[in-house]
Amino acid sequence: MKKSYWKSVVFGGLLLVATACGSEDTSSEADNGAAAEDGERESYVVATDNAYVPFEFLDEETGELVGFDIDLMTAIAEEAGFDIEFEAMEFDGIVAGIGSGRFDIGIAGMTITEERKENIDFSQPYYDAGLIVAVHADNDEINSVDDLDGKVVATRTGSTSETYIRENTGGTPEAFPQITEAYQNVIQGRADAVIYDIPNVQYYASTEGGGQLKTVGEALTGEEYGIAFPKGSELRDIADEALTTLKENGTYADLYEKWFGERPDGM
Repeated sequence: MKKSYWKSVVFGGLLLVATACGSEDTSSEADNGAAAEDGERESYVVATDNAYVPFEFLDEETGELVGFDIDLMTAIAEEAGFDIEFEAMEFDGIVAGIGSGRFDIGIAGMTITEERKENIDFSQPYYDAGLIVAVHADNDEINSVDDLDGKVVATRTGSTSETYIRENTGGTPEAFPQITEAYQNVIQGRADAVIYDIPNVQYYASTEGGGQLKTVGEALTGEEYGIAFPKGSELRDIADEALTTLKENGTYADLYEKWFGERPDGM
């Protein structure tokens, strides 16, 4: 996962000279731990999603991965002095992959929970979120979470909203690998409602949902997103320091405004 990239061409003559002279010059590891022993920048694999707008999703025109999380992680890497390579997958695979140490970093609108902290180390929170109920625009029967008894409630596999449905409603959860599938099941009448993260629900309802989806009731929980790392990873502190700098110098607020249309409170 962690890779060091050597220069592709080494001139033989220079190499012989360096050997003959017995040069003692060696590249030491950078103070922030992000540089390789040979002085090259380290590269880390970042596990992410590709269908969680506006945090990470595929641009239909370019086919490239874009979104708030993508921009933020790229800025963190640049500030910290290391390179990153994104690898997109389903959300539950990200949680498992970080917990097992398969990936170096995970960023995918991941809620910080005590259960996840048992297997994952998180950065400082970088986004305040919460859950919300959404129904078909023509649905007048469901007006809050209290109206979900006996209803089929769609959501995303492995998400905190799936746990919330099981533990806090009388509804039957129906989970899908991609949250867009959950939305479509509500729009097409195969599910009565969906519970998911507020920014994603609102974004989908106002764009791809085409006015066929509406939110009802109040925000259900107060949640925070964090960047995930394998337990004990020194990279967590490095990324945290960079994130703090981005918050202080205005870069974080600029990216937030780009994707959410307003600057975060207090920034």
